[in-house]
Amino acid sequence: MIPRYSRPEMVAIWSPETKFRIWFEIEAHACDAQAELGVIPKENAQAVWQAQDATFDVARIDEIEAVTKHDVIAFLTHLAEIVGQDAARFVHQGMTSSDVLDTTLNVQLVRAADILLTDMDALLAALKRRALEHKDTVRIGRSHGIHAEPTTMGLTFARFYAEMDRNRARLVNARSEIATGAISGAVGTFANIDPGVEAHVCKKMGLRPEPISTQVIPRDRHAMFFATLGVIASSIENIAVEIRHMQRTEVLEAEEFFSKGQKGSSAMPHKRNPVLTENLTGLARLVRMAVIPAMENVALWHERDISHSSVERMIAPDATITLDFALARLTGVIDKLVIYPDNMIANMNKFRGLIHSQRVLLALTQKGVSREDAYAVVQRNAMKVWEHGADFKSELKSDPDVTVALSDAEIEDKFDLGYHTKHVDTIFERVFGGH
Repeated sequence: MIPRYSRPEMVAIWSPETKFRIWFEIEAHACDAQAELGVIPKENAQAVWQAQDATFDVARIDEIEAVTKHDVIAFLTHLAEIVGQDAARFVHQGMTSSDVLDTTLNVQLVRAADILLTDMDALLAALKRRALEHKDTVRIGRSHGIHAEPTTMGLTFARFYAEMDRNRARLVNARSEIATGAISGAVGTFANIDPGVEAHVCKKMGLRPEPISTQVIPRDRHAMFFATLGVIASSIENIAVEIRHMQRTEVLEAEEFFSKGQKGSSAMPHKRNPVLTENLTGLARLVRMAVIPAMENVALWHERDISHSSVERMIAPDATITLDFALARLTGVIDKLVIYPDNMIANMNKFRGLIHSQRVLLALTQKGVSREDAYAVVQRNAMKVWEHGADFKSELKSDPDVTVALSDAEIEDKFDLGYHTKHVDTIFERVFGGH
């Protein structure tokens, strides 16, 4: 991922230096376990740890790989250069490359998930704060992009909070599912290595032993992990699209914070564009781009092939780095989002009471009018508002088919905004508990 959409902590997880450090730890812990089992001399296992404070030379490893055409062998050769050939004699005893590669990938994905969970906590805190701030800020709800009935800005934020809270739970589960390791040797039978080595390495690396790993860790785990990232990205886009709509000139119920000195357009000095949420929409597409390849990686030949390898080298860093950046950016947008309550009221009143049509419909049915007839009467008056700019309440009061059933006072009552917000506290209690 390009630096423009990257944050250092997540990028560091995917650096060659971090990867080789994890490779070393896996090999060294495996040597310790082998020594405890009496398979290799303890002094050899201890000698491997001489490299603990070493800086692995990425360029040197690349130089060796150019000859060997094998990345793990290149690393092991470089490790032997650091600790000496005798000390390194038993490194990788009974192991296969996938033991190192797959276990390392899952360590990296677990660490990435931890950063993403911290990101989500910050976003959830911002959404909750804005929800409580605007719990009673009335705005029009829309269906199909058309005015429907009143809601509140707080409910909008609360809805996004609940969605992201579900996503956080999904990520916790995905983290757990990906947190397995395998040190099971060629085709995963433990023929040349004791299962106790796997248990020891996994414990040291914060993983669980994979129950059955063939020669690779099953890729359905990875498919679920990246699918979860894709869902989170879609939720980011869901929020971003709402903000983009609210910032349209014709709506202007909210807008991204526009900082001093910021420019909106190279051609038009008046512009204040929703550039951050448009960017988030694009970044969400990039994260979702990893989902299908991850699912296609599930089907591997027999006990292993490497058709998944090239895919994961790209999608693992790209998807996690991008999502980390996107979550942080969205948190900033929510924190600084400028809300315009007066514009919300003005937009809601634009069609002069039309949004109260359902209350009138229900009131007529309560008075004995058939639903079909009541719908026809209310719709007939509503169309006058749409087509001629009439006042909905006035039209109802002058329609004998309405006034025969409802008094002026009863019609007036159906235009009370408070009716639509009376259960906001109940909804907030469901979403936030005791706040």
